[in-house]
Amino acid sequence: MTTDAPHPAFFGYGSLVNLATHDYEDPFTARLRGWRRVWKHSSRRPVAFLSVERAEGAEILGVLAHVPGGDWAALDQREQAYLRRDVTDHVTHDRPRRQTAVYEAARGYIAPPSTEHPILLSYLDVVVQGYLNLHGADGVAHFFATTAGFDGPILDDRKAPIYPRHQTLSQAERRMVDTTLEDIGARIIRTQDS
Repeated sequence: MTTDAPHPAFFGYGSLVNLATHDYEDPFTARLRGWRRVWKHSSRRPVAFLSVERAEGAEILGVLAHVPGGDWAALDQREQAYLRRDVTDHVTHDRPRRQTAVYEAARGYIAPPSTEHPILLSYLDVVVQGYLNLHGADGVAHFFATTAGFDGPILDDRKAPIYPRHQTLSQAERRMVDTTLEDIGARIIRTQDS
């Protein structure tokens, strides 16, 4: 009797941690060693986005999900501004070992966040809500502690969310985000709608 090899998986470290934003099969929590999360912006996008970069001694929490149909080519096409990196030997979880990749923003298109390419609060809300639901309050604290680039501006777009997969946060979740941003001295850009 033979058993099928576990499905290949990819490591999500941003909005994919919020399971309400996708329907990838059988997501489960994991840790990635030797990488850190960082805010970037691109000439291809009007706003900042999350990426990862190698960082010795670092570790980030996230989620693993199956590659749909085991088709890396389709996933690569969807993540075309990113490069797929094999992290099979750097990811830990409580499931059988499987081929695992993480997507890192392609270097030719990235730069630090700027006023022209701010972090969207609606995007950050989604990420924090995901970490809270999957990893608890300690996971949220870990997200902020292990993510570089919060020195860039954050656009408060909550009243008219720009992020296409925005979610509704409870008052407690919003308070957690706002308090943490205040604690780290984040620079919030208010709009006329804010």
